[in-house]
Amino acid sequence: MVERHREVWGRHNWSPGIGTLARLGRAELALSRTAAGDADALIVGYPGHLDMPAARRVARGRPVVFNPLVSLADTLVGDRRVVPRRSVRAAALGALDRRAFRLADLVVADTEAHAAFFRETFGLPRQRVEVALVGAEDDLFRPGDAEPGPFHALFVGKLIPLHGLETILAAAALALEIPFVVVGDGQLAPLLVERPANVEHVSWMDYAALPDAYRRAGCALGIFGTGAKAARVIPNKVFQALACARPVVTADTPAARELLTHEIDALLVPPGDGSALAEAVRRVADDGGLARRLADGGRATYETRASEAVLGARWRSLLEGALRR
Repeated sequence: MVERHREVWGRHNWSPGIGTLARLGRAELALSRTAAGDADALIVGYPGHLDMPAARRVARGRPVVFNPLVSLADTLVGDRRVVPRRSVRAAALGALDRRAFRLADLVVADTEAHAAFFRETFGLPRQRVEVALVGAEDDLFRPGDAEPGPFHALFVGKLIPLHGLETILAAAALALEIPFVVVGDGQLAPLLVERPANVEHVSWMDYAALPDAYRRAGCALGIFGTGAKAARVIPNKVFQALACARPVVTADTPAARELLTHEIDALLVPPGDGSALAEAVRRVADDGGLARRLADGGRATYETRASEAVLGARWRSLLEGALRR
């Protein structure tokens, strides 16, 4: 594997300023001049929507595989609502999405629910959209030897609407005897200004420190948003917690059901239901046997469905299929 990368966005800095646009232009020019060498296929990952035309030129007939994670319009217009729905910018994002997805010989989605959305939205035939789960880094996210510290529910994320921060805070307010820790910053951070007294906010944590944060937690929280996109994704925080053998509580969605089974490897609660989330966290806090079963079941699910070995074999199969076609 050979990586060709030019830095543009930094820490997810999507600011459309002059400096960013200049960096983007230089990066696209450099990538367009890249030689594919003896590569069998080109893989464009998230957020490579803008890179697809350059990849198509560089490929010179080789398969181009697009692993988009999301649709930009669905994310910025539909979910985060930072771009007005009926606006020039929304139309531009939609056009950028359509071009990127249609230039791919193969689109790899993160869930079956997302794959169906991509096929329908961009008019793609079934065989051009496949699925590989997100997973986690096995060398970082793994069970630890130390026992967890005092029980607390841990949420890690960018505080975007699909995460359902409002639901987490509502649950914390109903379960004041249980500490909640929210790690991250983002669009919904203002909701934390008047958070319940049992909620600790850590705005930033180094990525390498996340595994220990999971291992110290009594349970890990997934996402609880009620939007359409929230029903189609399994966030990386869920895979990371499963890999660390921590009990997971997340929303009961079509995507979550593709991987998880209620009371076997996670507790699934209705999206947007703070009361149900509070009760689920209480169950894990009060029932050590349940917590251990969920932790063991979650780790087993990770090993059989989302480990690097399993997903590596899945990706190899997808690439071989693209080469045959």
